[in-house]
Amino acid sequence: MTAQATGRETTFAGLPAVELALPQGDTLRVTLHGAQVLSWVSGGQERLYLSPKSTMDGQAAIRGGVPVCFPQFNQRGPMAERLPKHGFARNLPWQAAAPELSADCVQLCLHLQDNAHSREWWPQAFALQLHITLRPGALRISLNVHNADTQPLAFSGALHTYLAVPDVTQATLQGLGGQAEWDAVANTHASAAETLQFAAEFDRVYAASKQALRLNEHLYIQQSDSWANTVVWNPAQALCQRLADMPEDGWRHMICVEAAQVYEPITLPAGERWEGWQQLTVPTP
Repeated sequence: MTAQATGRETTFAGLPAVELALPQGDTLRVTLHGAQVLSWVSGGQERLYLSPKSTMDGQAAIRGGVPVCFPQFNQRGPMAERLPKHGFARNLPWQAAAPELSADCVQLCLHLQDNAHSREWWPQAFALQLHITLRPGALRISLNVHNADTQPLAFSGALHTYLAVPDVTQATLQGLGGQAEWDAVANTHASAAETLQFAAEFDRVYAASKQALRLNEHLYIQQSDSWANTVVWNPAQALCQRLADMPEDGWRHMICVEAAQVYEPITLPAGERWEGWQQLTVPTP
Protein backbone atom coordinates (compact mmCIF):
# COMPACT_ATOMS: atom_id res chain seq x y z
CA MET A 1 0.00 0.00 0.00
CA THR A 2 1.38 3.40 -1.03
CA ALA A 3 2.10 5.71 1.90
CA GLN A 4 0.15 8.96 1.93
CA ALA A 5 1.08 12.44 3.03
CA THR A 6 -0.32 13.46 6.40
CA GLY A 7 -1.76 16.66 7.80
CA ARG A 8 -2.81 17.45 11.34
CA GLU A 9 -3.97 20.37 13.41
CA THR A 10 -1.67 21.21 16.31
CA THR A 11 -0.30 24.15 18.24
CA PHE A 12 3.11 25.78 18.08
CA ALA A 13 4.27 28.11 20.87
CA GLY A 14 0.61 28.25 21.91
CA LEU A 15 -0.66 29.27 18.46
CA PRO A 16 -3.01 27.13 16.32
CA ALA A 17 -1.03 25.51 13.53
CA VAL A 18 -1.11 22.83 10.84
CA GLU A 19 1.70 20.32 10.32
CA LEU A 20 2.13 18.53 6.99
CA ALA A 21 4.46 15.63 6.15
CA LEU A 22 5.32 13.66 3.04
CA PRO A 23 6.31 9.97 3.12
CA GLN A 24 9.64 11.00 1.57
CA GLY A 25 10.48 12.97 4.73
CA ASP A 26 9.70 16.59 3.88
CA THR A 27 7.68 18.45 6.53
CA LEU A 28 5.98 21.83 6.83
CA ARG A 29 4.58 23.83 9.73
CA VAL A 30 2.10 26.68 9.19
CA THR A 31 0.60 28.85 11.90
CA LEU A 32 -2.91 30.22 11.37
CA HIS A 33 -1.69 33.55 12.76
CA GLY A 34 -0.75 35.33 9.55
CA ALA A 35 -1.00 32.10 7.50
CA GLN A 36 2.73 31.99 8.11
CA VAL A 37 4.92 29.07 7.06
CA LEU A 38 7.37 28.72 9.95
CA SER A 39 9.29 25.56 9.05
CA TRP A 40 10.13 23.65 5.89
CA VAL A 41 12.38 20.63 6.29
CA SER A 42 13.60 19.09 3.04
CA GLY A 43 16.51 16.76 2.49
CA GLY A 44 16.87 16.49 6.24
CA GLN A 45 17.60 20.24 6.61
CA GLU A 46 15.58 23.18 7.88
CA ARG A 47 15.35 25.56 4.93
CA LEU A 48 13.68 28.53 6.66
CA TYR A 49 14.91 30.78 9.45
CA LEU A 50 12.68 31.43 12.46
CA SER A 51 13.99 33.71 15.18
CA PRO A 52 13.99 32.00 18.60
CA LYS A 53 13.01 35.40 20.04
CA SER A 54 9.91 35.83 17.85
CA THR A 55 6.83 37.19 19.59
CA MET A 56 4.19 34.44 19.65
CA ASP A 57 1.27 36.28 21.22
CA GLY A 58 -1.19 36.04 18.33
CA GLN A 59 -1.07 39.82 17.88
CA ALA A 60 2.39 40.84 16.65
CA ALA A 61 4.09 39.74 13.46
CA ILE A 62 6.32 36.66 13.71
CA ARG A 63 9.99 37.16 12.81
CA GLY A 64 10.90 34.46 10.31
CA GLY A 65 9.43 31.84 8.04
CA VAL A 66 7.34 33.35 5.24
CA PRO A 67 5.29 36.37 6.37
CA VAL A 68 2.53 37.51 4.00
CA CYS A 69 2.84 41.26 3.48
CA PHE A 70 -0.51 42.76 2.37
CA PRO A 71 -1.87 45.29 1.44
CA GLN A 72 1.40 47.18 1.49
CA PHE A 73 5.13 46.55 1.37
CA ASN A 74 6.96 48.20 4.25
CA GLN A 75 5.16 51.54 4.47
CA ARG A 76 4.57 51.95 0.74
CA GLY A 77 0.89 51.57 0.07
CA PRO A 78 -2.46 53.19 -0.68
CA MET A 79 -2.99 54.22 2.97
CA ALA A 80 0.56 54.10 4.31
CA GLU A 81 -0.10 56.48 7.16
CA ARG A 82 -2.90 54.26 8.56
CA LEU A 83 -1.72 50.75 7.80
CA PRO A 84 0.82 48.80 9.91
CA LYS A 85 4.25 48.24 8.40
CA HIS A 86 3.95 45.46 5.78
CA GLY A 87 0.16 45.61 6.16
CA PHE A 88 -2.10 43.65 8.46
CA ALA A 89 -2.42 40.19 6.86
CA ARG A 90 0.53 38.85 8.89
CA ASN A 91 -1.06 40.07 12.13
CA LEU A 92 -4.50 38.45 11.81
CA PRO A 93 -5.81 34.88 12.23
CA TRP A 94 -6.61 33.03 8.99
CA GLN A 95 -8.85 30.00 8.44
CA ALA A 96 -7.47 26.74 7.04
CA ALA A 97 -9.33 24.28 4.84
CA ALA A 98 -8.68 20.56 5.19
CA PRO A 99 -5.41 19.68 3.41
CA GLU A 100 -5.49 17.67 0.18
CA LEU A 101 -3.20 14.66 0.55
CA SER A 102 -1.61 12.19 -1.87
CA ALA A 103 1.51 10.03 -2.00
CA ASP A 104 3.89 12.77 -3.17
CA CYS A 105 2.02 16.04 -2.66
CA VAL A 106 0.07 17.94 -0.04
CA GLN A 107 -1.88 21.13 -0.64
CA LEU A 108 -3.17 23.49 2.01
CA CYS A 109 -5.36 26.54 1.45
CA LEU A 110 -5.81 29.31 4.03
CA HIS A 111 -8.34 32.13 3.81
CA LEU A 112 -8.67 35.69 5.08
CA GLN A 113 -11.40 38.18 4.24
CA ASP A 114 -12.17 41.68 5.41
CA ASN A 115 -13.55 41.83 8.93
CA ALA A 116 -13.93 44.23 11.82
CA HIS A 117 -10.19 44.11 12.53
CA SER A 118 -9.08 44.78 8.95
CA ARG A 119 -11.63 47.58 8.55
CA GLU A 120 -10.08 49.39 11.49
CA TRP A 121 -7.14 49.99 9.15
CA TRP A 122 -8.57 49.71 5.65
CA PRO A 123 -12.20 50.21 4.50
CA GLN A 124 -11.93 47.72 1.64
CA ALA A 125 -13.78 44.48 0.93
CA PHE A 126 -11.35 41.73 -0.11
CA ALA A 127 -10.71 37.99 0.09
CA LEU A 128 -7.25 36.41 0.28
CA GLN A 129 -6.27 32.80 -0.28
CA LEU A 130 -2.81 31.42 0.40
CA HIS A 131 -2.22 28.16 -1.47
CA ILE A 132 0.69 26.09 -0.17
CA THR A 133 1.93 23.10 -2.18
CA LEU A 134 4.53 20.75 -0.72
CA ARG A 135 6.26 18.18 -2.93
CA PRO A 136 9.53 16.30 -2.35
CA GLY A 137 12.23 18.95 -2.51
CA ALA A 138 9.86 21.77 -3.47
CA LEU A 139 7.61 24.32 -1.78
CA ARG A 140 5.31 26.71 -3.65
CA ILE A 141 3.42 29.48 -1.88
CA SER A 142 0.83 31.37 -3.91
CA LEU A 143 -1.14 34.44 -2.80
CA ASN A 144 -4.52 35.02 -4.45
CA VAL A 145 -6.18 38.42 -4.02
CA HIS A 146 -9.87 38.90 -4.84
CA ASN A 147 -11.37 42.38 -4.97
CA ALA A 148 -14.76 41.73 -3.36
CA ASP A 149 -15.61 45.44 -3.35
CA THR A 150 -17.49 47.69 -5.77
CA GLN A 151 -14.49 50.02 -6.02
CA PRO A 152 -10.95 49.36 -7.32
CA LEU A 153 -8.47 47.72 -4.93
CA ALA A 154 -4.84 48.94 -4.94
CA PHE A 155 -2.20 47.02 -3.04
CA SER A 156 1.49 46.21 -2.79
CA GLY A 157 3.05 43.41 -0.76
CA ALA A 158 5.43 40.46 -0.62
CA LEU A 159 6.10 36.91 0.37
CA HIS A 160 8.82 37.96 2.84
CA THR A 161 10.78 34.69 2.89
CA TYR A 162 13.49 34.18 5.53
CA LEU A 163 15.91 31.52 4.26
CA ALA A 164 18.27 29.67 6.60
CA VAL A 165 22.01 29.77 5.89
CA PRO A 166 24.92 28.46 7.97
CA ASP A 167 26.78 31.78 7.69
CA VAL A 168 25.48 34.66 5.58
CA THR A 169 28.98 36.13 5.22
CA GLN A 170 29.88 33.01 3.22
CA ALA A 171 26.63 32.93 1.21
CA THR A 172 26.16 33.84 -2.45
CA LEU A 173 23.03 34.62 -4.46
CA GLN A 174 23.12 34.36 -8.23
CA GLY A 175 20.55 35.06 -10.93
CA LEU A 176 19.91 38.80 -10.58
CA GLY A 177 22.95 39.93 -12.60
CA GLY A 178 22.18 42.99 -14.74
CA GLN A 179 18.79 43.67 -13.17
CA ALA A 180 17.95 47.20 -12.01
CA GLU A 181 18.96 47.56 -8.35
CA TRP A 182 18.03 50.10 -5.68
CA ASP A 183 20.27 49.98 -2.64
CA ALA A 184 18.02 51.26 0.16
CA VAL A 185 20.94 51.55 2.60
CA ALA A 186 23.05 53.83 0.39
CA ASN A 187 20.06 55.14 -1.62
CA THR A 188 21.83 54.45 -4.90
CA HIS A 189 20.72 52.90 -8.17
CA ALA A 190 22.81 50.51 -10.26
CA SER A 191 22.72 47.20 -12.14
CA ALA A 192 23.02 44.08 -10.02
CA ALA A 193 26.27 42.18 -9.86
CA GLU A 194 26.32 38.61 -11.18
CA THR A 195 26.98 37.28 -7.66
CA LEU A 196 25.60 38.98 -4.55
CA GLN A 197 27.50 38.64 -1.28
CA PHE A 198 26.65 39.85 2.21
CA ALA A 199 29.50 41.41 4.17
CA ALA A 200 27.45 44.35 5.56
CA GLU A 201 23.85 45.50 5.99
CA PHE A 202 22.05 44.58 2.78
CA ASP A 203 18.65 45.98 1.75
CA ARG A 204 18.08 46.10 -1.99
CA VAL A 205 15.13 46.02 -4.38
CA TYR A 206 15.60 44.45 -7.82
CA ALA A 207 13.61 44.24 -10.99
CA ALA A 208 12.54 40.60 -10.93
CA SER A 209 14.54 38.16 -13.04
CA LYS A 210 13.01 35.69 -15.48
CA GLN A 211 15.47 33.01 -14.39
CA ALA A 212 15.68 31.08 -11.16
CA LEU A 213 17.94 32.47 -8.46
CA ARG A 214 20.43 30.19 -6.74
CA LEU A 215 21.32 30.54 -3.07
CA ASN A 216 24.70 28.89 -2.51
CA GLU A 217 24.50 25.45 -4.10
CA HIS A 218 21.50 24.19 -2.20
CA LEU A 219 18.38 26.17 -3.16
CA TYR A 220 16.70 27.56 -6.26
CA ILE A 221 14.22 30.44 -5.93
CA GLN A 222 11.61 31.34 -8.55
CA GLN A 223 8.67 33.72 -8.63
CA SER A 224 5.75 34.47 -10.93
CA ASP A 225 5.89 37.35 -13.41
CA SER A 226 3.03 38.98 -11.51
CA TRP A 227 5.52 40.14 -8.83
CA ALA A 228 7.53 43.02 -10.32
CA ASN A 229 10.35 42.94 -7.77
CA THR A 230 12.70 40.76 -5.75
CA VAL A 231 13.87 42.10 -2.39
CA VAL A 232 17.07 40.84 -0.73
CA TRP A 233 17.64 41.77 2.92
CA ASN A 234 20.00 41.04 5.78
CA PRO A 235 20.21 43.40 8.78
CA ALA A 236 23.87 42.66 9.65
CA GLN A 237 25.14 42.95 13.20
CA ALA A 238 24.41 46.58 14.12
CA LEU A 239 20.77 46.65 13.01
CA CYS A 240 20.14 43.14 14.34
CA GLN A 241 21.15 44.28 17.82
CA ARG A 242 18.32 46.85 17.67
CA LEU A 243 15.68 44.25 16.75
CA ALA A 244 14.09 43.04 19.98
CA ASP A 245 12.78 39.85 18.39
CA MET A 246 16.15 38.72 16.98
CA PRO A 247 19.08 37.13 18.84
CA GLU A 248 22.35 39.01 18.64
CA ASP A 249 23.78 36.60 16.05
CA GLY A 250 20.50 35.94 14.23
CA TRP A 251 21.56 38.00 11.21
CA ARG A 252 24.34 35.51 10.50
CA HIS A 253 21.93 32.62 9.95
CA MET A 254 19.34 34.17 7.60
CA ILE A 255 18.86 35.95 4.32
CA CYS A 256 15.52 37.24 3.06
CA VAL A 257 14.79 36.71 -0.64
CA GLU A 258 11.30 38.04 -1.26
CA ALA A 259 8.84 37.98 -4.15
CA ALA A 260 7.50 41.51 -3.91
CA GLN A 261 5.61 44.44 -5.34
CA VAL A 262 7.37 47.55 -4.06
CA TYR A 263 7.20 50.63 -6.29
CA GLU A 264 3.94 50.49 -8.20
CA PRO A 265 0.74 49.21 -6.57
CA ILE A 266 -1.29 46.55 -8.35
CA THR A 267 -4.83 47.80 -9.02
CA LEU A 268 -7.70 45.33 -9.35
CA PRO A 269 -11.06 46.42 -10.74
CA ALA A 270 -14.13 45.38 -8.75
CA GLY A 271 -14.60 41.62 -8.80
CA GLU A 272 -11.18 40.85 -10.34
CA ARG A 273 -8.45 38.52 -9.01
CA TRP A 274 -4.64 38.51 -8.93
CA GLU A 275 -2.22 35.72 -8.11
CA GLY A 276 1.49 35.77 -7.31
CA TRP A 277 3.72 32.87 -6.22
CA GLN A 278 7.21 32.00 -5.05
CA GLN A 279 8.73 28.53 -5.37
CA LEU A 280 11.70 27.11 -3.46
CA THR A 281 13.39 24.00 -4.85
CA VAL A 282 16.19 21.85 -3.44
CA PRO A 283 18.42 20.64 -6.30
CA THR A 284 18.53 16.89 -6.85
CA PRO A 285 21.95 15.52 -5.88
